[in-house]
Amino acid sequence: MNGIEFRNVTKRYGADKNAPLAVKGISFEVPVGTLTTILGPSGCGKTTTLRMIAGLESPTSGSIFMGGRDVTTLGPAERNVSMMFQSYALFPHMNVIENVAYGLRMSGVKKDEAAARAREALRGVGLVGFDERLPSELSGGQQQRVALARALVLEPAVLLFDEPLSNLDARLRREMREEIRALQQRLKLTVAYVTHDQSEALAVSDQIIVMDHGVIAQRGTPEQLYGRPESEFVAGFMGEAMVFPAVAEADGSVALGPLRLQPRYAVAPGTVKVAVRPEAWQIGAGGAVGASGGLPATLRKAAYLGSFYEYGFDTTLGPVFVVSTDLSSPLAAGAQATLSLGAHGVSVVPGA
Repeated sequence: MNGIEFRNVTKRYGADKNAPLAVKGISFEVPVGTLTTILGPSGCGKTTTLRMIAGLESPTSGSIFMGGRDVTTLGPAERNVSMMFQSYALFPHMNVIENVAYGLRMSGVKKDEAAARAREALRGVGLVGFDERLPSELSGGQQQRVALARALVLEPAVLLFDEPLSNLDARLRREMREEIRALQQRLKLTVAYVTHDQSEALAVSDQIIVMDHGVIAQRGTPEQLYGRPESEFVAGFMGEAMVFPAVAEADGSVALGPLRLQPRYAVAPGTVKVAVRPEAWQIGAGGAVGASGGLPATLRKAAYLGSFYEYGFDTTLGPVFVVSTDLSSPLAAGAQATLSLGAHGVSVVPGA
């Protein structure tokens, strides 16, 4: 059974029928008890899609179902949905317990019961003893937990997140995404989660929907999208892959400059593109083409990032970006090397 289902949904803003569509006839399902991330660059339609799930926007055409019920024309209050915003949207004049209990009080729950349920929700997100504090007295991570407790206390059928971690620093962002995922799995919540951050999407999702200019470019598990992108856009968006023109040969191999690849699945002969993730490159000594058909490269720039190096090489294929975890033998600008490709992090996608 699907918690959320979109059937050929479109969205156009304004009354002008010639205005461009923000969402162009998309269909997808979010199974009950799973987390689906809607991922894509700014302006791709992901937030519009989330707002249509919430009932904050109405589709121009198509249908939206929740738990098998058609909710296309229903407002937010009739959908049993809670939404957590990027800004957290906490009331500054209310303390923590009042913020969390607010939705319950508006639903007619008595004050004592609302406070008890709010405390239980705060316990669930690790905020015991913070009842009387104002939002201004909390850190960003604590404010985020309050907003999460306020969403959870309503026991929604569907929980929505709109860029929930973008205001946090890197370490707290990692901790909170782990916490959200653990809560979702423990409580078996049905969650739709919007972000532009690929690593965040990979870390928390059962399913990822990649959007591009109002359409679904690809959807599947994190492993499917990262390991087998179906287009140049998805390959480039999921993990900084660089895309190079190549030729698929009749024998099933792919020629990428001097390199020969054996794709993991059949590719029709002709012009194709090869998406290479920075961690897929292997650096060898020297700059000449070896028996294995290596790619001669000259190091243009290097950056040390603690647990790895980022290298920028000049090659006959053009600039190549490489991530290396070899900290014992750093390269200096001007160094000559031979690049080859490992078995993972390389995908063949259709040519233009």
